[in-house]
Amino acid sequence: MPIARLLLCCVFIVLVHTGIAWFIHQPQDVGPDVPAGKLMSLSFAPFREGYSPLDEVFPPPEHVDEDLRLLSGKTYGVRTYASLGGMQPVPELARKHGLTVTQGAWLGSIAKDNAAEVEALIASANTHPDVVKRVIVGNEVLLRGEMNVDRLIDYIRQVKRAVKQPVSYADVWSMYMKHPQLFNEVDFITIHILPYWEDEPIAVERAGEHLETIVRQVEDEARGIAPGKPILIGESGWPSAGRQRGMAAPGVVNAARFTRDMIQVTTRHGFDYNIVEAFNQPWKSHLEGVVGANWGLLSADREPVFPLTGPVQENPDWRVNLTVALLIWLAVVAVFRKTLIPLDTLPLIAFLLVSQLMCSAWVSLNDVLWYTSYTTLQRSYTVFMSVANAVLGCWLLLRMQSLLAGAGDDVAVADKLRKGYLLFIAIALFKTFNLAIAGRYLSFPLEQFAIPVIGILGLSLAGVVSRHRGGRPVFAFDRLTGGLGSGSNDYWLAWVLGGAIIAMIAGETVAFLQGRDFVQAHPTLAQGLPVALHYTLANRQLLTWLFCLLILALPFCRSRRPPRPENVF
Repeated sequence: MPIARLLLCCVFIVLVHTGIAWFIHQPQDVGPDVPAGKLMSLSFAPFREGYSPLDEVFPPPEHVDEDLRLLSGKTYGVRTYASLGGMQPVPELARKHGLTVTQGAWLGSIAKDNAAEVEALIASANTHPDVVKRVIVGNEVLLRGEMNVDRLIDYIRQVKRAVKQPVSYADVWSMYMKHPQLFNEVDFITIHILPYWEDEPIAVERAGEHLETIVRQVEDEARGIAPGKPILIGESGWPSAGRQRGMAAPGVVNAARFTRDMIQVTTRHGFDYNIVEAFNQPWKSHLEGVVGANWGLLSADREPVFPLTGPVQENPDWRVNLTVALLIWLAVVAVFRKTLIPLDTLPLIAFLLVSQLMCSAWVSLNDVLWYTSYTTLQRSYTVFMSVANAVLGCWLLLRMQSLLAGAGDDVAVADKLRKGYLLFIAIALFKTFNLAIAGRYLSFPLEQFAIPVIGILGLSLAGVVSRHRGGRPVFAFDRLTGGLGSGSNDYWLAWVLGGAIIAMIAGETVAFLQGRDFVQAHPTLAQGLPVALHYTLANRQLLTWLFCLLILALPFCRSRRPPRPENVF
């Protein structure tokens, strides 16, 4: 019976979907457990959503207290970056929760603010010598270009004269190599090693090895200037979400793997370390996008991003997402059941498969975008994209159903699809050229365009399966949507999208070529270009985005001339 065929096909799709989801989301072994499940030190900034040092909205003491209580079971100490701006209670509350503090003073380009920070640092270190074990004067101020090295040294010397704790300055490791005079000025050498952010990004599988290599390089450089000074890895970590750079891919599993690999390296060689960071920082999305906001061991909601012991799942909530996607899909099937029942098995499976993929893509879109939205504007955009994808998906399924059922063209649906795709193409072009021009902190919008891409592929599949008009189907947008040639002049969109693909590759490659350390390692264009292209084309997220642009462009390549009747579906 036809109804039995529909039910059996639905059961088949559910079983396949569930099996694939279960296989993909199996817990992964990411290395040995962290000893005692606790880390040596974590970067600590208690800024929850709605709080930001950029807006001078600072956390109240009760937030600091709650956060340090949470961290007391995960680390032995914390590193702060400022002594003002809501950080004043940290030493006293750290004592309460059994934590030590590496306290910092934030330095910038404004002398008055610097003086206040240094004064607060000195006062705190002298008031809490049992808790504040070492101090750091400035964080990456040389990297940001907000201060010259001589002025920085003046601040370091001022603090050294006023406190008994060891004093240091923190910056990326290459800044110490560029300004070797710093080795003599500090009591311990604080370097940041972030394999993800290197000018030549390091894959997570090689990140531990890279960490060890850099520490050895700094040790060798310091040996001839200030032998015997200890080294603190002041920042090292891995983002759990955001855009990929070269072969350095953010992710929960990768963040957990790097952390455990790092602990193995530091334990084996006796390195002192601090991991960035304790909590995800929503405010950093204004400066560094999604990736900047997702370096924490704990989320902005104070939930663990990944465990320090045992296997790790990329998405622990996958069962919820699967259930929601299947329920939405079953609702879609129920709506279309009367037109699906008469279909033969192959067209029926085609519709069920494409609709199921769309439902899964829509759930993934909402999950990812909502998790990485931190402001009213960002959440408004999330709602807009969610609604736009849902509406486009409905129109696509209506058109696909009519193709598979052998119904006539529907100009009204075709017009809506054309307007919908023009909207998505405009957004895609805007995002692509932003990525090409200044994409360092911008994420690839893969989830946002999954439904438009699946829709084009699904309509093409429907044309192949149905062959309801005989002949070989064409891959032209106006014919896919049933527009009867209404979009025959849209071929220029293919050229624009093709240009966006070229611009994306060029922009990503040029970004690597402009890196300071990259230029030093590959001083000529002939040396650097092949390496930069390799990093660009090794980026799976980038390649997936280029594939999305290509699929969006292909139907318009065939739109200049309306197809002859014998070549339509």
